[in-house]
Amino acid sequence: MRSNKPSPADSGALGTAQTLLVLAVLGTLAMPCRGGDASVESVDRPDASAGYTHYVANRAPLQPSPVVRLPFGSVRPAGWLKKQLELQADGFHGHLTEISSFLKKDNNPWLDPRAGGDRGWEEVPYWLKGYIGCAYLLENERMIREAQTWIKGALDSRQPDGWFGPDKGRTGVATDLKGRDDLWPNMVMLFCLHTYYDRTHDPRVIELMTGYFKYLSSVPEDKFLMGYWPGMRGGDQLYAIEWLYNLTGEKWLLELAEKTHRKTARWDTVTAIPNRQLCNWHNVNIAQAFREPTTYGLLSGKPEHLAGSDLAWRTMRELYGQVPGGMFGADENARPGCNGPRQAIETCGTTEEMLSDELLIAATGDPVWAERCENAAFNTYPAQFTADYKALRYLTAPNQPQSDHTNKSPAVQNENDMFHMNPHSHRCCQHNSGHGWPYFTQHLWFAAPGNGLAAYVYAPCEVKAKVADGVEATIVESTRYPFEEQVTFKVTLGKPAGFPLYLRIPAWCDKATLTLNGEKSAAPLVAGKLAKISRTWQSGDTVVLGLPMDVRTKLWTNNRGTVSLERGPLTYSVQIKEDYRRQGGTDAWPAWDIFPASPWNYGLTLKDGFQVVMAGWPADDQPFRNEAAPVRLMAKAKKIPNWKLERNGAVGEVVQQPVLSDEPEESINLIPMGAARLRISALPVIGDGPTAKPWPATPN
Repeated sequence: MRSNKPSPADSGALGTAQTLLVLAVLGTLAMPCRGGDASVESVDRPDASAGYTHYVANRAPLQPSPVVRLPFGSVRPAGWLKKQLELQADGFHGHLTEISSFLKKDNNPWLDPRAGGDRGWEEVPYWLKGYIGCAYLLENERMIREAQTWIKGALDSRQPDGWFGPDKGRTGVATDLKGRDDLWPNMVMLFCLHTYYDRTHDPRVIELMTGYFKYLSSVPEDKFLMGYWPGMRGGDQLYAIEWLYNLTGEKWLLELAEKTHRKTARWDTVTAIPNRQLCNWHNVNIAQAFREPTTYGLLSGKPEHLAGSDLAWRTMRELYGQVPGGMFGADENARPGCNGPRQAIETCGTTEEMLSDELLIAATGDPVWAERCENAAFNTYPAQFTADYKALRYLTAPNQPQSDHTNKSPAVQNENDMFHMNPHSHRCCQHNSGHGWPYFTQHLWFAAPGNGLAAYVYAPCEVKAKVADGVEATIVESTRYPFEEQVTFKVTLGKPAGFPLYLRIPAWCDKATLTLNGEKSAAPLVAGKLAKISRTWQSGDTVVLGLPMDVRTKLWTNNRGTVSLERGPLTYSVQIKEDYRRQGGTDAWPAWDIFPASPWNYGLTLKDGFQVVMAGWPADDQPFRNEAAPVRLMAKAKKIPNWKLERNGAVGEVVQQPVLSDEPEESINLIPMGAARLRISALPVIGDGPTAKPWPATPN
């Protein structure tokens, strides 16, 4: 049994974010590891002054790099993570050229810039961004050949003035821009080219980007970065400019970076409480663009820029993110008064949130971004697809006990079939959802200052990277995290090498343990910080990180007093039997409605503790499947008869807690949110005192 004492939600964050301005190591605690030459100390983040020899870090005047992204492919997935990528490759995203009209090759302007057609906007690079990464990580020759076709199209599209991509993009193929460049689709394609360059070092990528950015430098400012989407998401272009600057050192790129920031929406300005405002409320804009202030802060060095992304993140969570799952309610847009757990998020909103968090790890070295990435990746992202990755839905909510094709508006803002698991629909998410696991894999490990390595996010994988003296280190990370408590790292080296190894201690874990070659470290491991292990490493060295996972209750004080159950990085949902019914699609790629086949309208009594049940690991390595979840919780609960679905199948909104129920107490099962396509994860609380009120009838 575990404690079930509620704790405040702390504005939806997973711990207190350290200020982004502190780039030095603070408050270190160093102690030797018994039986060897290792020392272990607790640090806020790596000391960037130690520098890098083998990987491209930030050039001055950019802020020094606390960690550096490793080239794509340096980290290889294993275990359950590799299974997600294999399912993606076999699923709709790996076969989207057979499904999507936007990926038809005939008359496609991304393959021939002068071609006609209406397929020259974001869809091709959105899809390719995830497709090429999945192909490389799996060494899937079919997919690599397909990706190469589209990369060649982009490289061959260079024009004498530096423009690349569809020629119609100059007038806005999917916007109202006339006589002004629509720069948004090209921003996405630059990410695809980064991945390709990591694999090939093809000089044409640098030539294309240099020519393109020179062209952008020549565009008058009153015609630069015009239109809704480019202006909102200019941070993607800014990131690409800094990426190229770090490779080439050409100073004129910094002037273009300044120009790009000037013309980008002001995500670095948040008005004060109680009327906090972001510059835009569209969910994907927020999840994708909130990283811009800190990206620019690497150049400006100003505190308000370096701290701006964290402020924007916390503002959104305080207003619309008082719910489990790491995301927020903005189903297409966040709406005043609509902040309960039935409000949903787009699939590509979660995908972009993960990438933003990962890029902010690299920019700041702050482990809080790893906490936030894991929350979204483990609890929301997998449930936005069927477990076989052969269909997806547009919107997913923390409370969503029915997921069918009927219109759920006005419960959510979007109309039409937004809860439908359909591989043929949901245009932007259909193409953009695939880069979640590939980029997640890349950002499990980073190069660290002093020619070391840093593990910020945990999953089964293998990393190969150069460390001290140019020695190649291979570290095999064996784990079933986030479902189990132990992460094992086995080191292989051609010869001994001294370098620092950083391991994140999750903010939720105050009893972490670390052993090296069977010897337990006496150094305190501080939750929310990094453990820095300094040692001359030998081939065969083994580090075991123990992360005990107690069951915790999170009280969402600012969302009607609902409660969520957490164990480690996972949040749990009432286990609802899922009844899949074919609704459209094709025989090869069917679409599905999902109906509840068991009760879901429960409230927790919170009178007894919770039991953790380890159900055994699934033979197919897919733990994000309802019936195969390897761990579940048992809790005491009562049904709430008045809590029902509304006429259109939307769940009735939760009311202020606690509530009364005369139903008998039951033991119910809860499974990880990521395995629950039908979900109740922000749960009511059953009370019997004067503050407990009857649940009102659900409106029809």
